[in-house]
Amino acid sequence: MRTRAGLAALLVLGAVACSPGRPTAGPSTPASATSSPSTGPTAAGSTAPAPSTPAASTSAPSTTAPTPAAPAAAAATGDKLLVAVGDIACDPNTGAFAHPSRSNCQMAATERVAASLHPDVVAVLGDTQYNSGSPSAYQRSYDLSWGKLLPITRPTIGNHEYGTAGGAGYFTYFSGTGGAKGKGWYSYDLGAWHIVVLNSECGDAGGCGKSSPQVKWLAADLAAHPTKCSLAYWHEPRFTSGLHGSNTAYDTFWRTLYTAHVDVVLNGHDHTYERFARLNPDAHNDLRGAREFVVGTGGESLYPFKTIRAHSQVRNNKTFGVLALTLHSSGYDWKFVPAKGYSFTDSGTTACH
Repeated sequence: MRTRAGLAALLVLGAVACSPGRPTAGPSTPASATSSPSTGPTAAGSTAPAPSTPAASTSAPSTTAPTPAAPAAAAATGDKLLVAVGDIACDPNTGAFAHPSRSNCQMAATERVAASLHPDVVAVLGDTQYNSGSPSAYQRSYDLSWGKLLPITRPTIGNHEYGTAGGAGYFTYFSGTGGAKGKGWYSYDLGAWHIVVLNSECGDAGGCGKSSPQVKWLAADLAAHPTKCSLAYWHEPRFTSGLHGSNTAYDTFWRTLYTAHVDVVLNGHDHTYERFARLNPDAHNDLRGAREFVVGTGGESLYPFKTIRAHSQVRNNKTFGVLALTLHSSGYDWKFVPAKGYSFTDSGTTACH
């Protein structure tokens, strides 16, 4: 089983082979978690302490580093590595694209760190190409960096991609891996995990309510794949302390996932990194709930925080980087891995319900 230190060993040894998950058409015991954020010198002051949480909080600082595991042994366990991030490629028609700075257009740097991890799957969390996701912009910007990972990429669509009618640039570029044109939702298996990908652009997806085609599909798909561990991702977050604020449009998503005991939710949209405690649909700390990560740190730019949400455990808006999830048969490790020149990290482990 990969440990957090085992993941660090992967950065050096690069021993995990790429093998993307196969897309598909169509009472638990509470477990403890450990976590360890680290800001480092270049991220000083960029991680705010979490508001006080109930005694049932699932996050505690890690004080002892585990013994590194050999990469070959980790591979033998059947663990899979998923790397996730959103809000990636700058508009090639802007001056910032030609002159990237520490605060924008760092998509090449985030691609390099993602590739160095040798993931099995790359989950890109929407707004893959600014500003409107046109076909030419994909070829001139996203494809020159993150296009190298296209064979193992499993994307979700964001609001900026719909700046081109029907998200045509997105569906063309990610043809065969980004969901059916006009829908954008799909699922796949990765190791022991079942993963669902949703379209948070409700107006373009035919709605996000209980009677919408997408949510009916979601409920049926989860019922057909009753795995011990499961994960969901889409672009705009249900909960966030970022500039855009929490969005109740995805309440039905969250309630459906909660009923099915989904463990992890990944989002982008706010150009920040944020980790929450496990939450139920009413935003209460709940060991049966899903832990949400907002990972909008793919390179385009970084945003300020606005209103700090209850149960927000770790936050950073000074660092580009990616989230690495090591998916075990009965749990997961997480680690935020910064791009070169940045030092903030966040790591921990949690068992599936």
